Amino acid sequence: MSLTKVLTDALDSGINQIGQLRILRDPLRLHHIDDHDLDSLKVHTDPEDARQIGLYTPEGEYRFTKGELSLPQGWIFHLESVADLRSTIDIFYPASLGLWNAWKGGEIRVQNLRDKLNRQTGMYRHSRNVSDKGAQELVQCLCGPANKCVKRILWPIDDQIPLEDSEAARFNGIVGEADDSTAIPMVCQEACNFFVAQARKKSKEEFAAKED
Repeated sequence: MSLTKVLTDALDSGINQIGQLRILRDPLRLHHIDDHDLDSLKVHTDPEDARQIGLYTPEGEYRFTKGELSLPQGWIFHLESVADLRSTIDIFYPASLGLWNAWKGGEIRVQNLRDKLNRQTGMYRHSRNVSDKGAQELVQCLCGPANKCVKRILWPIDDQIPLEDSEAARFNGIVGEADDSTAIPMVCQEACNFFVAQARKKSKEEFAAKED
């Protein structure tokens, strides 16, 4: 089944949100969930415009990850088809629809943190030395909505060590007060590159602490 058909079926079931995006129908529109005066918003019709809109935070800082909870407001897309809607969502949140569809179908491929870190080479190979305790601390200080990440973590530390209970570990990938009957959760199948970089930094700090 195509993802356009998957999205159409989701809309027909009452889905109207993904990440910080609100979906409206009849006519088909897309806007930031925190924008309410829709007549005051700048109108876009080309899905490619989402690329520039999602590039920077409202403060003008580069959004280093598309899953960052920092999407700027002030725009609305008027779209001609669900295919155009899918294209727009894919630009704002790359692969989010495909990952959600694979996850709900039990077909998603999740990579645990140790396997992810053990694949690193060059300067990032040191990330594999981070302790389990350090990795758990990184999850709590880097992940979840409190740390501007909109994704639900699917991966454990390794096959025997799950994530410790925390706000980040419990987050369901849905922003605001919506639930899974009206929103598509954003899911994280493996640690992002930013997490890997911070794991490298953490491992160096742990090594220095042992030396002291």
